Amino acid sequence: MSFANNPGPTSGASSQAWPGQRLGLPARGPRSIARPGRRFAALCIDWGIAYGVSYFFFGNEGLATSLIFAVFQTVMILFVSGGIGHLLLGMRVVPATGGRVGLWRPIVRSVLLTLVIPAAIWDKDQRGMHDRLAGTILVRV
Repeated sequence: MSFANNPGPTSGASSQAWPGQRLGLPARGPRSIARPGRRFAALCIDWGIAYGVSYFFFGNEGLATSLIFAVFQTVMILFVSGGIGHLLLGMRVVPATGGRVGLWRPIVRSVLLTLVIPAAIWDKDQRGMHDRLAGTILVRV
């Protein structure tokens, strides 16, 4: 299913009633844009896991924690469409154009998410710059 080819019922790019409407996503429920609170909670869960692994194996070395987080996110998105936090909170990462996520999208998304700043810059659809550059959308299941 392609989200990009379904602009939704409004014709103006600046007027949309909910995040994701211009991408053809529903206002709520399955396949709707995951909201900020849920996204932040999932991020905390995934960083917590990376922190725990880093503490256990590397004595909580900062670079190790970041690398563990990036690799963990990449592998999880590649194989199950989301990190543990995403899955626990009912979300998944999907490509904006439909089809498979592939290998490059999880890598780009994870590296940018690890840098934090791209994830803090959002558009009207509540997609972080890391999702926009990777061509992905975090949706509810």
